[in-house]
Amino acid sequence: MNETIRLERMSNGADAIGHLENGKTAFVAGGAPGDVATVEVVEDKPTFARARLVTLAEPSPLRVQQHCLQGDVCGGCPWQHLSYDAQIEAKRANVVAALVHTARFEAARAEELVGACLPSKRQWGYRNKLELGAARADNGTFLLGFHREGTHDIATPETCPLAHDAITKAPKALRGALKFAQGTQDLGIFRVGVRHSLRTRDLEIALWTRPGSFPRAHVAKTVKSALKATSIVRVLADSGKARKIKGVETLEGKGCWGEELAGAVFLTSAPSFFQVNTAQAEKLIEEVILGLGGRMGEGGPEGLDGLLVADLYSGGGTFSVPLASAGADVIAIEAAGSSVRDLRRNAEMNGVDIEVVGGDAARELPELGGLDALVVDPPRAGLADGVVESIAAAAPERVAYVSCNPATWARDVARFEANGYRLVRVRPVDLFPQTHHVEVASIFERA
Repeated sequence: MNETIRLERMSNGADAIGHLENGKTAFVAGGAPGDVATVEVVEDKPTFARARLVTLAEPSPLRVQQHCLQGDVCGGCPWQHLSYDAQIEAKRANVVAALVHTARFEAARAEELVGACLPSKRQWGYRNKLELGAARADNGTFLLGFHREGTHDIATPETCPLAHDAITKAPKALRGALKFAQGTQDLGIFRVGVRHSLRTRDLEIALWTRPGSFPRAHVAKTVKSALKATSIVRVLADSGKARKIKGVETLEGKGCWGEELAGAVFLTSAPSFFQVNTAQAEKLIEEVILGLGGRMGEGGPEGLDGLLVADLYSGGGTFSVPLASAGADVIAIEAAGSSVRDLRRNAEMNGVDIEVVGGDAARELPELGGLDALVVDPPRAGLADGVVESIAAAAPERVAYVSCNPATWARDVARFEANGYRLVRVRPVDLFPQTHHVEVASIFERA
């Protein structure tokens, strides 16, 4: 069934939104706000429909020429047909919509609270990391590329222009090298991570494999001939969804990846998380420092002297180290063992004193008391049930909540407001140009 409709806005996803003749909301892949398009409904649900774009009767003025011709193959840059200004505006609008529809804010309050989305200076070539999936095809061919969203299928483009120039050709180079290194064997490689820093020039390749025998020297030599790495490591892990890590082996080089961020130096182990857009991560840090009453000086963050701050889900110290550098007394809570080790090392390297607690945030939080402020940067699922109540019991005057998922963030906003806190500042930050993803830095004050 085909219909001609006008597309109205971008969804909090890859698709544009319009309405069919019967009033049903339609999500249209490849659409742009302002398009008048003939669409074909491919999935008709009771409350919405999914459609594909058949022809454009009137292209939107927001459209631009696609930069990556392989984007439709892997799906990694689904907003690249939109002008960057349109992307930024759509991301802010989605954060406002999340407050209205999920947190049940009045539209006027949501519009007033949410600041302009901070744009990325680099709209392409911004990613310091590529994550590649690896598998064997039915005919035995070694595949290395990007998982198509929502599937286990692997797309195999030769380059990725979202990545730094030094690693943009990594998919093709590593595919050939690992195919040669394995020969007719299956070495159990199911994932490959590549990290590069524009600031330190470090380049690390992490080979995720199932435990078992492995020709370490041969693989390292072959991989390094394809991509000049400062570190090559092997992460031994289960290939299932949980990916339980059994160990990490250094095959070549320094065994970790170095980056400079907000005036500090960070070393990160292969299993540990680090933001993929370094320059924009600094803007997130700045928003948190400002929101807690500090400032960004010439030598780095400052102005938080004597403040007792807890940092939940602290990772390797992205916020903990700058907070401590600004003069705060920091308690950092992190569950992942590799991140705990990274955090302790990063604190020592940067000459700051951080109390590191290795454990689950929800379990450790009730033990804290007398906090002046708290920083929380949870996974996409947001805060687990009961965590907001535990934060309220610890009674920090201010809470900085950083989120990569506006939907779960808005759910938690409602929880905070029901537990004695008021949202006073919201700033979207674009760490992921050419995609719908956006980070949100927000500040709550105790009412």
